[in-house]
Amino acid sequence: MFGFSMPAMIIILLIVLVIFGAGKLPEIGSALGKSIQNFKRATEGKDELDLKAESEEGKKA
Repeated sequence: MFGFSMPAMIIILLIVLVIFGAGKLPEIGSALGKSIQNFKRATEGKDELDLKAESEEGKKA
């Protein structure tokens, strides 16, 4: 994965754990997941504004 060996990935993850602490890791993972979702939506041409407009139109009908 990206040219990193498994021991290198483990060392990187341990450094991240030491820097941010165990309590922040779920928040970081959640934020990363949301940003990937938003990126995928943006590349598909679906903006949040378009999605909100569609949902509001559905409620009015």
